[in-house]
Amino acid sequence: MEARKALGIRAGDTVRVWQKIEEKGKIRLQAFEGLVLAVKHGSEAGGTFTVRRVASGVGVEKIFPLYAPMIDKIEIIKRATVRRAKLYYIRDKVSREARRLLRRTRMMGTSSTDHEKGEETPVESAVEAEQAE
Repeated sequence: MEARKALGIRAGDTVRVWQKIEEKGKIRLQAFEGLVLAVKHGSEAGGTFTVRRVASGVGVEKIFPLYAPMIDKIEIIKRATVRRAKLYYIRDKVSREARRLLRRTRMMGTSSTDHEKGEETPVESAVEAEQAE
């Protein structure tokens, strides 16, 4: 318990949590690596921390109890300086960026071009207008 207390997990840390999973009578370790969004109740007995990662294009969040016996070990991979105690805004930020990328690829992907004639399609002019902004 003292080792977990001394870790000092904070919001903005990138951590790898090794979780014990029991399958067919055997115990295996599975890593979950991501960004710590929030730490609640500090280093108390009921303290928890929320870890977020993007797996296959989908955001996955897990809430881990700090002193749970199912957690084998916690590694702090990277420490970032953040100016908030809770980083819930990251959820919206990531989805906004993903929407923006999808919008760009959709616009560039749908083009009926007459390159032989040298004419500019409406899609190309829209892309150029967006880049000019």
